[in-house]
Order: sequence, then C-alpha cells, then structure tokens
Amino acid sequence: MVHVGAGTGYYSAILAEIVGRTGQVSAVEIDPILAARARENLAVAWPQATVVAADGFLLQPDRPADVLVVNAGVTHFSPVWLDALAAENGRLLVPLTNAERWGCFLMITRQGGDQDRDAARFAGRVGMIRGVGGRDPAMEERLTAGLAKGDFTAIRSLRRGPEEPDHTCWLGGEGWWLSTALPAPFEAR
Repeated sequence: MVHVGAGTGYYSAILAEIVGRTGQVSAVEIDPILAARARENLAVAWPQATVVAADGFLLQPDRPADVLVVNAGVTHFSPVWLDALAAENGRLLVPLTNAERWGCFLMITRQGGDQDRDAARFAGRVGMIRGVGGRDPAMEERLTAGLAKGDFTAIRSLRRGPEEPDHTCWLGGEGWWLSTALPAPFEAR
C-alpha cells in the first residue's frame, strides 16, 4: 500500500493497522520535517510502515501497489499513480479538488490488467489540503466546471490513451479522461 501525503503519519498508522504486521505501507510526504515526524510516530507501533520524504506526485513505487491512497487535493491524476497500480484490482483513492479545496474522492479500480479502461466511481465529497505538484491552473478550471455539474455519481470509468475522449467524457486531462460509460468489456464479465 502507498500513502501519498502522509503528513505526520496519522492516516498511515490507520492504514498500517488495516494491512497488519504482514503487510506494508509506504508513506510518502514531501515536507521533510513532517516526514521526519511521521517516521518517529510510526517507528515503534507500526514497523510495517516506512516513510519516504519525496514528491508523491512523481515518486515511482518500487513495485506495483495493491492500494494507493492520496491525502492531498489534486486537479489531475499522476501518470505515476496510474502506472503503479497492480494489474488485477489495484485501487487508487484520490481527491480531485478545485481552488477552494473542495471536490470529490474518486475510487479507481484496475480491471484485469486493461490499463486503458479502469472502473471509476464517486466515493464522496471532500475538502482537502492542496497537493504539491498535482495542481494545474488549466485543469483547475476544467475541474471546477465539472464539479459545478454536481453529477459525480455519473463517473463510471477512467480511460487512457490512445483512445480519444468521446461524448461520455466528464473531465479530461493529458493522457486520461473520466467517462460516464462503464469500462469495457464490463458487460462481458
């Protein structure tokens, strides 16, 4: 499990409890002072959690992640996160937020190794601190327009190139787009 935006380690500790002593949590925090505090806070009770002081938007995990949790609001997906998901049922929980820090949590689930079409669903509304590196002014405008629609529950899949956005596009970024259509071949499963 990878936890981006670990802060002082509070949610990393919860995630470490979930995975248990045989699991592993890689907690990533960009602020070196907060990362040092997280390392201290997690060291004794949760040895299965390791802390890395790095930019979680760019850091490539050393192995595929079954789960990647982001605790910082972003305007778009990091290609690193999407590429890091395990081939079968890898999950990404990410808050897409506007300039006012409000938005929605999305759960992306890898569909049997098809990296071009993953299941996506609205997981809840969110107010979240801004993520460093995951903010883009042009994407922020597009996201704000999408959030104004209020139909977050219509999101059904995350698509990636080479496929081009079509009439089902809810929000699009560089190399990806959220669609209101189910991931294919979902109907066949």
